[in-house]
Amino acid sequence: MDIGIFCEPSTVERAVEDVRGIATAGFSSAWMPQIFGVDTLTTLAVVAREVPDVGLGTAVIPTFPRHPMMLAAQARTVQQVAGGRLTLGIGLSHQIVIEGMLGIPWEKPVRHLREYLSILAPLLRGEAVEVEGETLTAKLALQVDSPDVPVLVAALGTQMLNVTGRLADGTVTWMTGPSTIGAHIVPTITAAAAAAGRPSPRVVCALPVCVTDDVEGARAVAAERFQMYGFLPSYRAMLEREGAAGPADVAIVGDAATVRAGVEHLFEQGATDFVAIAYRNRDATLAVLADLL
Repeated sequence: MDIGIFCEPSTVERAVEDVRGIATAGFSSAWMPQIFGVDTLTTLAVVAREVPDVGLGTAVIPTFPRHPMMLAAQARTVQQVAGGRLTLGIGLSHQIVIEGMLGIPWEKPVRHLREYLSILAPLLRGEAVEVEGETLTAKLALQVDSPDVPVLVAALGTQMLNVTGRLADGTVTWMTGPSTIGAHIVPTITAAAAAAGRPSPRVVCALPVCVTDDVEGARAVAAERFQMYGFLPSYRAMLEREGAAGPADVAIVGDAATVRAGVEHLFEQGATDFVAIAYRNRDATLAVLADLL
């Protein structure tokens, strides 16, 4: 059972401390986002040098602001330090961020992902590329000596899962409950991978987790902290598939037995990895999750 922990440090030093604690507790991986904080890949290069015994992942780095050649060079450089422990998670982000905040056109996102992966994935494997797409071009090879870098995509919709299954190593989900994992995510991406002759994909499922006796209070905290995800179209669609009113309804909340059962249920639905966002009662929550290992 592969269980990782999500961390969102504000400094590189804090990242090293957080990941060292995650490794010491016996978890298989530590995951960091790329939003508006420290540069994640730069930070993970330092973490990889300082903390040798844990997998490292990005969940996720937005694609639109970085050409796939540049992202591949960054990721292979970190992998050189990490010795094969890095998993690169990427995603489109959201129109409100890419177009509204950055001024980058949000046009045909499925086409963008297909062209992006057609460049990124071979470069991550150390191969040369010769791609001339409608929006992205790369005719080059990188000179970065490192192990290959597996790439996951934050793919939730059917078209995105189909592209991901054909061109990437798996998906990393957020705000997606167990019924949707089992009935939609796993069968869709697995079928796409099989049709392309690729191995069974990883399905990394990330959700908020809290071990507590105050379930109502913990869900209220989750509803407030994660409320924005209930309004973003891609997550809203997954919540509706699950029959969830909002993010708090897919959080895994309750006593130790309830949390254990909730995590185990995700694996029963086909998740290959679980990443916990321990948003409250962190020590108690991590202790229960560690018992599952």
